[in-house]
Amino acid sequence: MKFQIEDVTVYFPYDHIYPEQYSYMIELKRALDAKGHCLLEMPTGTGKTIALLSLITSYSLSKPQSPIKLIYCTRTVHEMEKTLAELKLLHNYQIKHLGPQARILAIGLSSRKNLCVNPTVLAAENRDSVDAGCRKLTASWVRAMAAENPNVPTCQFFENYEKAASAAVLPPGVYTLQDLRAFGKEKGWCPYFLARHMVQFANVVVYSYQYLLDPKVAGIISKEMQKESVVVFDEAHNIDNVCIEALSVSVRRQTLEGATRNLNRISQEIDRFKATDASRLRSEYNRLVEGLALRGNLPITDTWLSNPALPDDILKEAVPGNIRRAEHFLHVLRRLVQYLRGRLETDNVEKESPVGFVASISSHAGIDQKTLKFCYDRLHSLMLTLEITDTDEFLHIQTICDFATLIGTYARGFSIIIEPFDERMPHIPDPVLQLSCHDASLAIKPVFDRFQSVVITSGTLSPIDLYPRLLNFHPVVSRSFTMSLTRDCICPMVLTRGSDQLPVSTKFDMRSDPGVVRNYGKLLLEMVSVVPDGIVCFFVSYSYMDGIINTWNDSGILKEIMQHKLVFIETQDVVETTLALDNYRRACDCGRGAVFFSVARGKVAEGIDFDRHYGRLVIMFGVPFQYTLSKILLARLEYLRDTFQIKEGDFLTFDALRQAAQCVGRVIRSKADYGMMIFADKRYSRHDKRSKLPSWILSHLRDANLNLSTDMALHIAREFLRKMAQPYDKTGGSDRKTLLSQEDLEKMGDGSVHEMLY
Repeated sequence: MKFQIEDVTVYFPYDHIYPEQYSYMIELKRALDAKGHCLLEMPTGTGKTIALLSLITSYSLSKPQSPIKLIYCTRTVHEMEKTLAELKLLHNYQIKHLGPQARILAIGLSSRKNLCVNPTVLAAENRDSVDAGCRKLTASWVRAMAAENPNVPTCQFFENYEKAASAAVLPPGVYTLQDLRAFGKEKGWCPYFLARHMVQFANVVVYSYQYLLDPKVAGIISKEMQKESVVVFDEAHNIDNVCIEALSVSVRRQTLEGATRNLNRISQEIDRFKATDASRLRSEYNRLVEGLALRGNLPITDTWLSNPALPDDILKEAVPGNIRRAEHFLHVLRRLVQYLRGRLETDNVEKESPVGFVASISSHAGIDQKTLKFCYDRLHSLMLTLEITDTDEFLHIQTICDFATLIGTYARGFSIIIEPFDERMPHIPDPVLQLSCHDASLAIKPVFDRFQSVVITSGTLSPIDLYPRLLNFHPVVSRSFTMSLTRDCICPMVLTRGSDQLPVSTKFDMRSDPGVVRNYGKLLLEMVSVVPDGIVCFFVSYSYMDGIINTWNDSGILKEIMQHKLVFIETQDVVETTLALDNYRRACDCGRGAVFFSVARGKVAEGIDFDRHYGRLVIMFGVPFQYTLSKILLARLEYLRDTFQIKEGDFLTFDALRQAAQCVGRVIRSKADYGMMIFADKRYSRHDKRSKLPSWILSHLRDANLNLSTDMALHIAREFLRKMAQPYDKTGGSDRKTLLSQEDLEKMGDGSVHEMLY
């Protein structure tokens, strides 16, 4: 269907549109017109992705004189593929209506591991090894050697891509990662470098958060992007954590041992070069004296990761004299590693600010702040001069230089925390030194400053007013949408006590109480006997899940559950979990029914959908608070309190409830779907906790369901399932339409949409 929103003709590839999609588009257009940033919370399963894509591409088509580029960031490769598949559908629809003028180029960009087509490189098991395998075949000095000696291996795909030169372009269209690989194989070109080259010409780019938020990656990939771009962070409820991880570094004993090995190897390489080709080291020295830290624009294959500090904070001056000579630089790094090793030999937890830490390095190891700041760039330059290709071997020294550059650059928003052991296993010495960033606004500030509109959207952004404070920006539009439903297809309940009227909770003093564990087991046992197909249970942590399953196993509850349904468990091993999920789905498909035990903040809670019969009920056992004694969390809470006036309790509750909402939100993925959510903890009945849940869940949470015991919950579940089995009208009754056709939209004009929604 196509319809007007003010001066924009929106092309929407389906025959009907949900009212909330329509109002979502109106709010999104307001933000684009204002050239500002916006926060939009939209319930899961209401077509957020297609609403975003169709409005922004249509907006671009309606303003051909100043087209905007869309940069769409997702969390996982799977979500990236889904987004590009939706875009393909939309693109075909627009071409059908508008002809060739609607053509766009849209590509997904991922790491070499997901795009490489060279079988010898792909044989490596992890991402770093694939990157290094690629460098061994494509670095400029390897290719120069291959030109003289044909026995030196190179990559055929990359050579063909280079030969094609300016002819190596992608024709317009929408390319998923699969399409890029197929195109590369057919033409004999390297899909990874082709995609990297085409990113600057594409109308739509879909890639991972890190490509914009992590300065090491963004410095290479995203520096070409023009200002007239709209950036969308989809599923962005955890965006503050992504920003913090991008600027945090942790150093362990293994890191320091690895760094020492790296330094010995670099030292051997320097000696080898001195014997065979001393002029290279001399020319590097002269270049550094002149202040050209790197040789202008490097060939695309030689660029390694970029500087870990944010672009505005990188010094634009010459490298200090004491590290210009390669061997002097090595001495500095050895002293730094030695100093860090001494700091790890501690029996107490230590916390220090970067300023104090830098002063201590200066007095003990004789390395000043400016030298620290240049460590990363100097290492990068040295690795290029020494023509080192196996970069995966040098990750340890790279971590040390990351650490040095960040503490040399930033004075506030960070702390250095040294822990001699993990508090959960105090008898195992495992010292770790962490530079942890507390200020999420640091990493995302360049994105807000540089692009004209940034859209942050997700199914769980409540309470929505906390995000602008955490990320330190001013949205022009900030809205939370509710779900328009023909029938109440979600049924949230708060269960506060078992059938024996004992309260249930995972509070620290109650969680190991045998009464609580027994009541949780009885609740699940009663539910498996009534609810058909799949049930998903979320626990607050792996250790709690292990403990509770063991107790249930000893008391025979697990055996009784297994008589009704099969049980599958998420573990920390990705392969095991994938297998368990696969078998869980098979058990649901064949009618045997299954229960999946999972953990809040785990892989499953973040990205796996339990739609239709794969999830008819989600039970959230407890409130998933973070481990509150963690030193890093305490330091961050203190920073948030002092800088943004966010109370500790508010932040912890907000964080726990966005995780809980994320877990229960997995059950409903479309309006034809239905499912129940049980929040099994007495703390959910308190208004201050409950009110932080998204509005689309709260609007279905009746007062009668706020304080239930197991037998009452069972009764409600039976009633609900009986009601859901009745036939219903998908478009909605006469009074409230939940599916709008093109005629409805034309009849309504703008006014009545708002009446219908609110």
